[in-house]
Amino acid sequence: MAETHAGRQIRFWLIGLVVGVALIWLLRGMLLPFVAGMAIAYLLDPVADRLEGFGLPRLAATCVVLLVFVVVVVLCILLLVPLIQQQVTQLIESLPAIITWARDETMQRVRSLMAALPPDDIERLRSAASEYVGTLVGWGADFIKNLFTGGAALFGLVSLLFITPVVAFYLLRDWDRMVATLDGWLPREHAEVVREQLRAVDRTLAGFVRGQATVCLALGAFYALAMTAVGLNFGLVIGLIAGILSFIPYVGTVVGFGASVGVALFQFHDLWREGLVVALYILGHLLEGYVLTPKLVGDKVGLHPVWVMFALLAGGSLFGFTGVLLAVPVAAVIGVLVRFGLRQYLASSYYTGVPPEEVLREDLVQEGLVTPGTDAGASPPVP
Repeated sequence: MAETHAGRQIRFWLIGLVVGVALIWLLRGMLLPFVAGMAIAYLLDPVADRLEGFGLPRLAATCVVLLVFVVVVVLCILLLVPLIQQQVTQLIESLPAIITWARDETMQRVRSLMAALPPDDIERLRSAASEYVGTLVGWGADFIKNLFTGGAALFGLVSLLFITPVVAFYLLRDWDRMVATLDGWLPREHAEVVREQLRAVDRTLAGFVRGQATVCLALGAFYALAMTAVGLNFGLVIGLIAGILSFIPYVGTVVGFGASVGVALFQFHDLWREGLVVALYILGHLLEGYVLTPKLVGDKVGLHPVWVMFALLAGGSLFGFTGVLLAVPVAAVIGVLVRFGLRQYLASSYYTGVPPEEVLREDLVQEGLVTPGTDAGASPPVP
């Protein structure tokens, strides 16, 4: 039996998908500056479009936007790096004392708990703890190893610093032209459907990536300033880490809360100061959930927090830091395609059980093009 046109199209796109994934896998060690440059160009494209709308040429708009972006990044580095370096040094020096204190406190609680349990339960808990701790440590070590050894570390850092701005400049300058070129390559038969799905992907990415990046910056600034204001040691570092990790749903809050409360318990001996640290993190979580995220991200991006966490972990494990940068766009594309496929399935005879010709006949009857009992394939009456 001859292969149908739809079958050839499906085979063509499946082969293209396999080839694309294989190329990403083979070139994963050198893709980081290009992916980072593409991400910067995508984030800054709306600003360049706004300046272009004010009458500025695209080249000038690109130069202005990138120059401001680079200046802001450099100023942040010059202002924050010395403070962060100082606090990191203090944290490293204080880490042995903190670990010793945490170990002593934990062992005291564990001994109290074990004294109240039967010997059989204690043995089972010990075996389970050893097994699960070993598994978690193994997963964490593999993830960190894959994250930072996806390519040569020195080459990756140098390329990120020098190649990424060049890639971002050319992509931002030619962004609209590239979009128009790719639109011209779409299969004409399904061009409008593909455009609709690409617009859905763009809405998802714009809502999540740009919005979530703003949320992370706001939370990082809030936590860093608040923890520093209450006199918490390493408050700047902990706050910034909590803000950055907020890109992964719930992870930033949990890590920042645990680190802040742990340091507060070690540093302070006043219950009200420890309670103040807890209250500030609760306030930050409420600010994130009820003000920042609804206003900046919205609730219609279609990316479930669990799906985002899975995508980031899978991308980091498979492709290192490049995979982390690609994780959310790929998750958005997959989410849009799954929702589109689900809509097609719910409208098909596989779900309704009604043959396609019956659906067509009912639609034609409702539109008055055929009379009841007429074959759906017959020509409609000439008005």
